[in-house]
Amino acid sequence: MNFLQSVPAIRRIETSRDDLFAIDVVGHVSAADAENLFGLLEAAYALHQRIDVAVRMIDHDGVDWTDISDETLKHGAVHALEHIGRCAVIGSPDWTVDAQHALPASSPIEFRHFKAEDEASAWEWLEASVVDA
Repeated sequence: MNFLQSVPAIRRIETSRDDLFAIDVVGHVSAADAENLFGLLEAAYALHQRIDVAVRMIDHDGVDWTDISDETLKHGAVHALEHIGRCAVIGSPDWTVDAQHALPASSPIEFRHFKAEDEASAWEWLEASVVDA
């Protein structure tokens, strides 16, 4: 497969809030996609001390967790705890329970899952809307 055949699984969504990090997760997430995601989050943290996150799942087909370095995962969790206030997951699968179990019980992050057909409620909860490019 050449680079023209490989489409990134993580795609930014423009929203009405500067401090909302919103993405589509499309198909299968490779280790490279995950590493890119952590880099995008770090850039968002550099711009805003606190952010909310929206993750819209589209035809999700798994994540290559074993190919992502333990250091990247540890740093990602620590930085999420320091910077993320609310996280909305839209669509399937609902990984909010797994995320909550991966973080300390005292995690300040408020996770909420919304079915795909309830996407409007997710944007309302985040007090944001999608901005068409």
